[in-house]
Amino acid sequence: MSRGPIVSSHPVSASQARRIWLRAQRLDVSAPFGAGPDATPRAIAHLGYVQIDTINVIERCHHHILYSRIPDYRRTDLGTAQSDDKSVFEYWTHALAYVPRADYRYFMGSMARLRETPNRWFGTVAPRDVKTVLRRIRAEGPLSMRDFDSDVRVDKTHPWASRKPSKRVLEMAFFQGHLTVSAREGMLKTYDLSARHFGWPPRPRPASEHQVTAYVLDRALRAQGMVSLQSICHLDAPRKKAVNALIAARVRAKKLVPVHLANAPEAQHWVTPAALAASPHPAPELVHILSPFDPLIIQRPRLKQFFGYDHQFEAYLPSEKRKIGYFALPVLMGDEIAAVIDLKADRAAKSLLVQNLHWRCSPDATAKTALDEALDRFAAFQFA
Repeated sequence: MSRGPIVSSHPVSASQARRIWLRAQRLDVSAPFGAGPDATPRAIAHLGYVQIDTINVIERCHHHILYSRIPDYRRTDLGTAQSDDKSVFEYWTHALAYVPRADYRYFMGSMARLRETPNRWFGTVAPRDVKTVLRRIRAEGPLSMRDFDSDVRVDKTHPWASRKPSKRVLEMAFFQGHLTVSAREGMLKTYDLSARHFGWPPRPRPASEHQVTAYVLDRALRAQGMVSLQSICHLDAPRKKAVNALIAARVRAKKLVPVHLANAPEAQHWVTPAALAASPHPAPELVHILSPFDPLIIQRPRLKQFFGYDHQFEAYLPSEKRKIGYFALPVLMGDEIAAVIDLKADRAAKSLLVQNLHWRCSPDATAKTALDEALDRFAAFQFA
């Protein structure tokens, strides 16, 4: 939904908008969440969620996103947060993601709706099948798909559905809140009863729809700084009406300031007074090689508005149609997307291969050296 700025909307330069967003994303300073295992749940709590994806030509995106904000991040830190501390859990935001456990109550309404009306995504799953799987996990303990070895593949009824009946049942029970992912090894998930994993009772009280709306708005303000209706409700269009009403109430209460990009006055945004007043320049020496699923990159129209950069994700294009590469990664230098680099991990040789490098500027020797040093650090993270 786009509409012209209201009379009191303040113009914000693209440079200031970038600084506000980078500050919210904690990409403007080094090690903003500290070091050690506790940095991981702190980062996820601030960002609101960290997306999970299957592509692994380099390290998978959930680890990559955390590394970009935690220089000494280790994969085991996320496993500790999920399986031992249980400070994060997996659920669907705009995609499958790690979410702070403290936010569980805001997803319980979605779980209840899926129990009442299962999504056709899962195909045909009988309630008795769910009960059978739950009984088995209750008796045997946490199980993964490898523990269900008698499946006969069936036809899909939805493009994203599994052809394995047991996987469909596990996924349905997961989305309905009966099960949670208690551990993950690569993309292999181990499921346990939610109540047993989290140590309930008492079970959290589900948030009301008004509380969920406030949560979605506050999460966006914290992680995006300067927000639009589109950026708040990314892939969640039905929520726009309620969010818009809440924004209007906060503007009247002077808790939000209407702003617009000076070079795009038709794009209405909002920001808190504190974020508008504090938009420091990021350290110019900082270089981040970002995942295409990073929160800074995933909303492509917003990225183009703020950075003037139109990222193309070409993994699903035929090779002859690719211009920047299969899994190209934007390179953030200071507050500019300075380059795009297509990398591939040669895990046998423990080497990071540069498939393609495209500079968006004319780099000087300092910029080239900075990228080389960032690549060395990134390679060390890949093969640690």
